Amino acid sequence: MARVHIDLPATFPFATEIPVRVTDINYGGHLGNDALLGLIHEARCRFFQHYGFKETDVAGAGILMTDVVITYRKEVFHGEVLRFEVGVMDLQRTSCDIVYRVTRAGEVTAEAKTGIVFFDYQRRKIVRTPPEFAALFPASASP
Repeated sequence: MARVHIDLPATFPFATEIPVRVTDINYGGHLGNDALLGLIHEARCRFFQHYGFKETDVAGAGILMTDVVITYRKEVFHGEVLRFEVGVMDLQRTSCDIVYRVTRAGEVTAEAKTGIVFFDYQRRKIVRTPPEFAALFPASASP
């Protein structure tokens, strides 16, 4: 079976730490895949907040997640603190990828990518990437 590979940047402009809650643990005794997706969502919310945005208002546009890829490297257990490094890649006219490196004590436990499009919830239409957002990540723009 072919394995998924996620290209990540050498550096990330934002990082946050989130402890693993008991409710994040599955019947296998470790962090559940559904819980990790929720923690990624929390990290993405913090990332947008860091730049003065909300997921519902990125300089006037909302976002929709169009896809997600997660690769798992190590088990994670209750009480451990995960560091989520967050960045932007493949910035396009109406979309971008938000990428994540998840570590525990410097050891990579997971990597992820969420594809997003910018969206006008009032008109129910995809809209252009807000220039204020794109200006923050010029190296992420695709030619």
